Amino acid sequence: MDTFANLLDGFATAITPAHLAFAALGVLLGTAIGVLPGIGPAMAVALLLPVTYSIEPTGAFIMFAGIYYGGMFGGSTTSILLNTPGESASVVTAIEGYPMAKRGRGAQALAAAAIGNFVGAMIGTLLLVLLAPWVADVAVNIGAPDFFAIMLLAFIAVTSVLGKSRVRGYAALGIGLSLGLVGLDPMTGQERLTFGSLHLMDGIDIVVVAVGLFAVGEALWVAAHLRRTSGQVIPVGRAWLTRSDIARSWRPWLRGPLIGFPFGAVPAGGAEIPTFLSYVTEKRLSKRRDEFEHGAIEGVAGPESTASASAAGTLTSMLTLGLPTTATAAVMLAAFQQYGIQPGPLLFSTEPELVWTLIASLFLGTGLLLVLNLPLAPLWAKLLLIPRPYLYAGILFFASVGAYAVSGTVVDLVVLLVIGVIGFLMRRFGLPVLPAVIGVILGPNAELQMRRALQLTDGDLGGLANTPFSITVYAVIAVILLWPLLRRLLPWPRRRPAPVPVETPPPDDDHEQESLREEVYNSRR
Repeated sequence: MDTFANLLDGFATAITPAHLAFAALGVLLGTAIGVLPGIGPAMAVALLLPVTYSIEPTGAFIMFAGIYYGGMFGGSTTSILLNTPGESASVVTAIEGYPMAKRGRGAQALAAAAIGNFVGAMIGTLLLVLLAPWVADVAVNIGAPDFFAIMLLAFIAVTSVLGKSRVRGYAALGIGLSLGLVGLDPMTGQERLTFGSLHLMDGIDIVVVAVGLFAVGEALWVAAHLRRTSGQVIPVGRAWLTRSDIARSWRPWLRGPLIGFPFGAVPAGGAEIPTFLSYVTEKRLSKRRDEFEHGAIEGVAGPESTASASAAGTLTSMLTLGLPTTATAAVMLAAFQQYGIQPGPLLFSTEPELVWTLIASLFLGTGLLLVLNLPLAPLWAKLLLIPRPYLYAGILFFASVGAYAVSGTVVDLVVLLVIGVIGFLMRRFGLPVLPAVIGVILGPNAELQMRRALQLTDGDLGGLANTPFSITVYAVIAVILLWPLLRRLLPWPRRRPAPVPVETPPPDDDHEQESLREEVYNSRR
């Protein structure tokens, strides 16, 4: 009962005009940014971090959460209309959404995506309300060895499931951990990777790192592959669904959160894996499998519901454990740290008003998304016609202003451009960006927890795995690392190839034809 009482208190704070305005602004910005290909919610939150320094924390995080949820919805618009996902979570949506649009059913696809996002976000946020306090209570008893094991699991799991190569994922993680080491050692005061610069002794601000890797790196990458022609957008009418469409969609809408929420809460790389699993599940359960890959509405409804529920699961692990599992959550965690707030097990007791107001605003923002986006779908489609040079020139401008506003020094601009070049090179050589961001944010905290665990055991490495919880986590890490080898060694049942039917050759001459006629005649007698 305390949970729902706290939630009601959160609603009382969230429905104030100022907080409602922040929620509306967040979902509008998130949808618009999700529509534009290459600009995800992580970049939007990173760009807005310096702007929100003058805003009180509750309003800022309400806006960030609205951007996160809105970006999940906006990415589906480009997937359906342009076959170009605006957000990685909407990649699977393009498989069925774009064929539907080409068949003249783009409005139905957008409506199925909008309602799917609404249902998934509502159920996912409800699970967040029910499970987050319980997870926080359990996490209070977790010690330094356990926290280090969890963070190590985050490092290994995220780098293992992203990108085409594990080596590239670990290389990206190494870049992030190296950037996190810049500055003074928190225990000994020794300089690390400062190259004799006084400006780097305090470390590199996480805002500069996030803006550089996401905004500047992406802008340079797009500029290097710029095309002068704008995309051809399929026209969209008013979003509506027939009774048959609803009958085919309501089950995928309800199944999506069951897949998306657990995957969002664990460090498995975001919504890409659960949306793909949702698509495969709907294809197997559908009675119209022949329609898949040609415009099946189930292939839009299920993955979109899954993606939104995954976002709620991501917020659960970030608020209760301080563990970001997506790029957007990683930047939001940096925003918490900028305000002097540390997400984790004690957040629900130290900042209850902030947490429950944020959770209540998620319900309000989800409703605003559905009300605003169903009639505004044609307007969002027109954003795709903005010329790329103007778009990314504006991004570079705001990124530079935001980095300069952090400390007001030119050194931050130089560091921003250097990190932006690093982000560009990472994209050039196929290195995923998320492991680098998580390495920057969680690296110093993981080092601190490891040192605490070793101090308790006088430097004995066994102190890192002296609890049942940490041993279990290390076992999971071992399975993840050894899975490619285990998959080859285990005796998996192999499917036998289906027998190829052998066709009887046609008769070559009249004598053979006569013989066949006699055999048929005798068999009938």
